[in-house]
Amino acid sequence: MVMSPVVNTYPLSSYTFGTKEPKMEKDTSVADRLARMKVNYMKEGMRTSVEAILLVQEHNHPHILLLQIGNTFCKLPGGRLKPGENEIEGLKRKLSSKLAANSPSLQPNWQECKKLYLVYLSEREYFAVPKNLKLLAVPLFELYDNVQRYGPVISTIPQQLSRFQFNMMHA
Repeated sequence: MVMSPVVNTYPLSSYTFGTKEPKMEKDTSVADRLARMKVNYMKEGMRTSVEAILLVQEHNHPHILLLQIGNTFCKLPGGRLKPGENEIEGLKRKLSSKLAANSPSLQPNWQECKKLYLVYLSEREYFAVPKNLKLLAVPLFELYDNVQRYGPVISTIPQQLSRFQFNMMHA
């Protein structure tokens, strides 16, 4: 019998949340972002991004912390690595900059390697969220197969987490 990896999740109420200065987006439009990404691809090659899956619990059900930009767009905390940067160190750097915790249909012709990491949270953490972003705790059942709202990566996280066993810890 194969044992599933165990993840301890703690109540959202056991975490402390504050604010910090706004984190401004580099681009003002999707077209500007795509142009910048294309230039970076020509200079540096394939882009590598890392994103964190931060699990908490509410009502004895696992939730994922997502950053909301504006009223509609949600993303996992994280971002692009510097060329040659170690993935774990880069993820720590990105989480520190994003949360201060110990991110018409186009088919671009460049590549990106995106890696998701399940970050094990301790019972107590402090998250400082930029003033222009919201940090949401979204239940797994809302993410499941909801490509329209959360996109193709975030909407598949429930399937990716199905191999884990969750321990709902109480503070």
